[in-house]
Formats: sequence, structure tokens, C-alpha cells
Amino acid sequence: MSKRVATVDAEAVIAEARKAFFVMFGFLAVVWVVQLANWGSDYRFARDFAVIAGRTGSLPDILTAPFLHLSWEHIESNSGPLFVFGFLAAYRGVARFLGLTALVAVVSGLAIWMFERDGVGTVGASGLVFGYFGYVVVRGFFDRHLIDSLVGVVMGASYAYTLTLTVPGTPGISWLGHLGGLVGGVIGAWVFRDRRAPAVAPAAAPAVPDGSSPAGHPRADLHKELRDLGLL
Repeated sequence: MSKRVATVDAEAVIAEARKAFFVMFGFLAVVWVVQLANWGSDYRFARDFAVIAGRTGSLPDILTAPFLHLSWEHIESNSGPLFVFGFLAAYRGVARFLGLTALVAVVSGLAIWMFERDGVGTVGASGLVFGYFGYVVVRGFFDRHLIDSLVGVVMGASYAYTLTLTVPGTPGISWLGHLGGLVGGVIGAWVFRDRRAPAVAPAAAPAVPDGSSPAGHPRADLHKELRDLGLL
């Protein structure tokens, strides 16, 4: 029975990961199609739908600005991290990911709208990238998923240098958008955390013949995570 349940769990994880892959592929395709239209209009869309600090009429553009870029170099630099961190944020659940995306876009956009210099327009998916990054780094600690915690530690250590872009002073870079996205991602990890009650350890856990940890054992969650991923 346990092997059957593990197989079903692994299949569910793989199915969700496959769905996350296609969602991010489609999302990135939309961003590039918008860039083609933007380029064809001599970047008029980027000028018309940018988030402009302090301008009330620009508030709805908080939801459009992440799809717009100011050059081919701009979109190319965002595309790789957007896909990688977006996939890692989405593979635990696409519905949760969509809510996270909306939250990060709003928090990042409001940070720009409220604190950027007057009249400065900002576009680009960098806020989403930093939001997904922040979410991936801390999600495992809120959800108490050991595999996600390990992924977060690895990603945090590997891309810690990107946090320099949240510090004022880099010319042409919206550090406020990056910082707002990062904050939105951390908030999202808490808001969209797994609220299932943790399993309660029995008073006396029996030995398990196959060598795996009994329910409630400190290693039981890790074993379940590994089985879900098909590694056990």
C-alpha cells in the first residue's frame, strides 16, 4: 500500500511540474510576443503603459508593466531567470503561483509608484523575477517541506549576488522594483503557505520492516518528499 501511495504522489508531483513548465513556457511566449509588438511600435507601449511614480492614472499599469521591456537586451536578461525561478515557484501548484504572481506584481509596482522619483516610468519583469526568487528561497521554511528548503538554500546561495540590485545606486536599474518584488515574494510565501496540520507522532512508533522511518519520525517528512519525487 505504501508503495502504491508513493507512486501516486510521485505522479501528482510530476504532473504538476509538467503543468508548471508549460505555464512558464506560455507566459514567456506572451512576454516575447508583447516585445515584438512593442518593438514594432518603436517602444510606444513601454512609454504608454509604464508605472509612473505618483501618477494616479498609472496605477492600472502595475499589471501591464511586467510584460514590457525597453530593449532586446532587457528582455533577454530577464527571460532566463524568469523561467527558472517561475518554474520553481509554480511546480508545487499553478493556482498558488498565479496568486503569487499577482501579489508580487502589485507590491513591486506600488513600491515604484510610491517611492520612485516623480515622472520616472518603469517597465520590465525584474520585479517578478525577484519575487519568485524570494518565494523560492523561503517557501520551504513556511511549508516545512525539506526538499523545498534545500532548493531554497541552494538557490539563495547561488544567486545571492543578485541582491545587490536591490540596493540604491545602480544606473538605469529600478532597485525599488527589485526590492518590492523580493518583499512581495517573501510575503507570498507566508500568504500561500501550506496550511495542512503536521502529522502528530504516535506515543510509540513501531519499527518499519523496509527500513524507512515510521510516521512522526524526524526523517519521515524527508522520506516522503524523496518518494514524491521518485528518488526512493
